[in-house]
Amino acid sequence: MQPDDRPPRPRTRRRRLPSSWPAMPPWAGGNFRLLLTASFITNLGNSGALIAAAYAVIEQGGGATDVGLVAAARTLAMVVFLLVGGAVADRVPRQRVMVLANTANACSQGLFALLVLTGHPALWQMALLTATGGAAQAFFTPASEGMVLSTVETAYAGKAFSAFRLSMNGATIGGAGLGGALIAAAGPGWVLAIDATGFAVAAALRSRLDVATAERSEPSGGLLRDLREGWREFVSRSWLWGIVVQFGIVNGMVGACQAVYGPLVAREHLGGAGPWGLALAAEGVGTVGGGLLMMRWRPRRMLLVGTIGVFPLAFPAAALALAAPLWALALVMFAAGAAIEVFAVGWMLAMHQEIPKEKMSRVSAYDWLGSVAMTPLALAAAGPAADAFGRTQALWGSAAVIVALTGLVLVLPDVRRLERREARPPRAQRHDDTDAGARTGGGAPEREALVAPSSAAQPTVKAPSGGSGEGVADAS
Repeated sequence: MQPDDRPPRPRTRRRRLPSSWPAMPPWAGGNFRLLLTASFITNLGNSGALIAAAYAVIEQGGGATDVGLVAAARTLAMVVFLLVGGAVADRVPRQRVMVLANTANACSQGLFALLVLTGHPALWQMALLTATGGAAQAFFTPASEGMVLSTVETAYAGKAFSAFRLSMNGATIGGAGLGGALIAAAGPGWVLAIDATGFAVAAALRSRLDVATAERSEPSGGLLRDLREGWREFVSRSWLWGIVVQFGIVNGMVGACQAVYGPLVAREHLGGAGPWGLALAAEGVGTVGGGLLMMRWRPRRMLLVGTIGVFPLAFPAAALALAAPLWALALVMFAAGAAIEVFAVGWMLAMHQEIPKEKMSRVSAYDWLGSVAMTPLALAAAGPAADAFGRTQALWGSAAVIVALTGLVLVLPDVRRLERREARPPRAQRHDDTDAGARTGGGAPEREALVAPSSAAQPTVKAPSGGSGEGVADAS
């Protein structure tokens, strides 16, 4: 056969991934992806901005009391408006509340950055601007809790929650480390400006949410009636109010250590904002490790295991009291981050399992109110306490309070006995996942045993408290 007579060679088709393969798992729809991206952006900017706010005060000659007052202003405003924010979030489109709150945060942080970059901001100006951000957060937080509920099916709650937390905590690692380095190199004003930009981008992303498929709530009565119904749901569960009371004080102790004592110890013993940012980033790495653990580990008694994970929150206060070197502080911060992630997963799955979806924003508002109500007092009192008793003694006292309260919570029977209930993916979704496994050669997909809603709840997923990445106390 002559060369010209040879049959044409068959054309080889370049191997392509099946067009049906998504960039994310099949259960992660458009709303979930938008919320995930927006939270990543805000958490990236805000984890650095929390450090920047403290050092903005310090650069103006402020001491521990001044740093505490500015930090307390944000949380106090949040406490004042939380219940109203929760009721509003159950009455009007949650997307609208979230977008307006992000816009308000962008404006307040932008003005804060402008004052720091162009002049010498007064203490009252910094406190007022952080309070404005806290008020916006009071409306955003309950709305975000209710919105994320509707993004995935119940059977994928754990996977969605872990993905959300991993993304958020990954942003915390980068934001704290980069924020601390940028503060050291260029000053806190630029970090605040980046945070303001992040809030603006997040507002634009959340404005694209498909509200036609998002969760909508239809309150049955007026504002006061809605609040009373939320209160009845809250006080009827001892595990709920018990842990909220616990974190009302624990969050204050942790907040005082991280927002007031930590930056001052870092300035005197570790070298300033850069090392402190690295220590906070180590805590973020720990949360990622804890999130990866909880993607595999599904303890049956979720609140018992989670509450045990609160004990290591005392470690950073002890390390700061000892003026431990950076490597030791980073190690205990890592342990605290991993442990609190174990708690966060158990807490949010318990909330998702036990609380009716139509009352979730109101119950979440009571959760947040109780969890942060004492934080402004703790932050404002941190400086005077250090002056009266000494900073080392104040730090040891914080560690002791965390340990004691956590031990008391374990006395509650419901905390020890509450168990997760099993749920399976919907038949259609199981069929899709099986097909996807066959296409990838991976066989049958992994079947995850997750919580099912109570008789009053619906097949939706609960976002983590503080999981929106807006920089408030996120332990409960």
